Amino acid sequence: MTQELLIFIVVYVLSVIGMGIFFSKRTTKLQSKVDALTVLVKENDRQRESLKRELQELRSGTIGVGKRVLELEQKISKQSEIIEEASQQDPQSKLYSRALKMVALGAGVEELVQECELPKAEAELIIRLHKK
Repeated sequence: MTQELLIFIVVYVLSVIGMGIFFSKRTTKLQSKVDALTVLVKENDRQRESLKRELQELRSGTIGVGKRVLELEQKISKQSEIIEEASQQDPQSKLYSRALKMVALGAGVEELVQECELPKAEAELIIRLHKK
């Protein structure tokens, strides 16, 4: 019986040692995987921060462009008002504006001469220049 007990103890000790070696290797593999994943997470964090900075720069640039566009729209609006006022003050330009509108609607030389009181040569010139 002591011999059987001794064999049992030896088998038990060997199996415990085998399991210890197995779990040690398994733990080492898992630790290397955890280390690799940690490196990936850190790299992703760096990339995310870099992209975050780039996005912030784009936002700032877009805001600047938007402000510039608004300024330009205001300037264009003011210029349009000035042009409109100038054309309203000059009675001759009213006739030409009306003539251009009539040409756009398909008016002929005789209609321009009668309605806008333009010389025939000017009416022909306007039609040639602005008719599509």
